[in-house]
Amino acid sequence: MESWSLRLYYQRLPKYMPVTKRIIPCLDIKNGQVVKGTNFVGLRPMGDPVTLAAKYAAQQADELVLLDITATLEGRTTFLPVVTAVAKAINIPFTVGGGINSLQDAYQLLGAGADKTSVNSSAVRNPALLSALAKEFGSQCVVLAVDAKRVENGGQNPAWEVYVSGGRIPTGIDVLAWLQEGVRLGAGEILLTSINQDGARTGFDLELMGRVAQVVSVPVIASGGAGIPQHFAHVLAPGMADAALAAGIFHEDLLTVPYLKAYLKNHNISVR
Repeated sequence: MESWSLRLYYQRLPKYMPVTKRIIPCLDIKNGQVVKGTNFVGLRPMGDPVTLAAKYAAQQADELVLLDITATLEGRTTFLPVVTAVAKAINIPFTVGGGINSLQDAYQLLGAGADKTSVNSSAVRNPALLSALAKEFGSQCVVLAVDAKRVENGGQNPAWEVYVSGGRIPTGIDVLAWLQEGVRLGAGEILLTSINQDGARTGFDLELMGRVAQVVSVPVIASGGAGIPQHFAHVLAPGMADAALAAGIFHEDLLTVPYLKAYLKNHNISVR
């Protein structure tokens, strides 16, 4: 209980706005194994979550994100045994998402060792959940994850729509409006994934990330599209995202965290 109390104390401190950029590997987990697809489909196995989590901690990743990508679809809570095992294997912060529908779900995950909770579909269906989580644990503990898909709106300005249930169901909700509302309700951080770019390795959706960074006052984690070091440099430039998340390129050792951080430092981007 001491570690839980200490964690809760730090989460209730005033919000820290990072001046250095973060590199965050992501573990999408299905049936106890890490998987990766393209545009949220065509999932293929990548390995054991605990092994990969330990690997990234050893590489000095700043944080990890663990997403139970079928919890919402299957109507169950998130995978506590995996969270517990990862917490014992690493010494860096990690966020857990998927199937969090109540304060009790969040208590279980944080008690198992997670540092932050990530809510996506459940927040769209019940926005009051964001406020409840922020009130109970502090906004620093609440990450609003949004899966965004570019849509044709017949105008000059681009638009993005919020999708739920693992990027399968359109909601008709405008991404920018929803993110602003989510921050107002208590989200302390945004995890923004471009469905169009996910797994394509052609670069992040810079237009989307830049627009979001302009309209919210909390840190933004960019996700979807990382392929080469230059992609990270582009999305972590001034006025863009505060952190960059990637999965497949790290799992397949196409890029390592130490190499990426050295590259960014050489290009005048301050990283932890």
